[in-house]
Amino acid sequence: MRYIYFIGTAGSGKSSMVQAYKEWLDNQGIDSIIVNLDPGTDFIPYEADVDIRDWINLGEVMKDYSLGPNGAQIVASDLMAVNTKEWVPAVKKMETNFALIDTPGQMELFAFRQSSTNLVEELGQEDGFLVFLSDPTLARTPNGFVSDMMLAAITQFRFSLPILNVLSKADLLTEEQLEGMGNWSRDPYALYNALTEREMSSQSVMSIEFLKAMENVGMYKELTPVSSEQGTGMEDIYNTIQQYFEGGEDLGRNVS
Repeated sequence: MRYIYFIGTAGSGKSSMVQAYKEWLDNQGIDSIIVNLDPGTDFIPYEADVDIRDWINLGEVMKDYSLGPNGAQIVASDLMAVNTKEWVPAVKKMETNFALIDTPGQMELFAFRQSSTNLVEELGQEDGFLVFLSDPTLARTPNGFVSDMMLAAITQFRFSLPILNVLSKADLLTEEQLEGMGNWSRDPYALYNALTEREMSSQSVMSIEFLKAMENVGMYKELTPVSSEQGTGMEDIYNTIQQYFEGGEDLGRNVS
């Protein structure tokens, strides 16, 4: 089983993307399950095969630890990792090709806590893959684009897993915007020019230095545009994952 972690900032469309990708896999005859790891969510647009809320209730955490919603979210994320012996077997017993893992809405609750690193190791570091969702509302400006790239790079650094950067909600962008952001992701010089074409600010200078650093360590990656609303880009996600794990062999499809 391969574990595909969908990670991104709040509002980037993780749950919708998980649902859309699951539907695409179903249509291709590829078996998968959905794992919800957000104990604080009130609504998810899919039926989870494994739901962390069956083990951890945010309301009970607030009551038991005398915490508000934010503090309870932090404790719940740690409890999720502490109690892996309880819920991880429910995932591992599933006979399937892929486990699509919907991570907490607040990205920092998953990406920046040691408990989540332990969780990934428990499921299987060698079988994990990150799909990082870049939110177009943040990434449509040059400085915002660099900020989003940094978040993706830090996330990959934290987990030491292969990563695919996708531009979520691509259907909300114009063709011109898509083309411009695509150029930025493929050509660092295009992004550099976008950062310097207006009057230089301290923020632009910082963005340029961050850009150089990401280039130097090999974390400058191309963005793959996707849309859960239109169902576009799903095959690109699948092909990239298969290329990494199977060298491009399409072992997941049901060809019978």
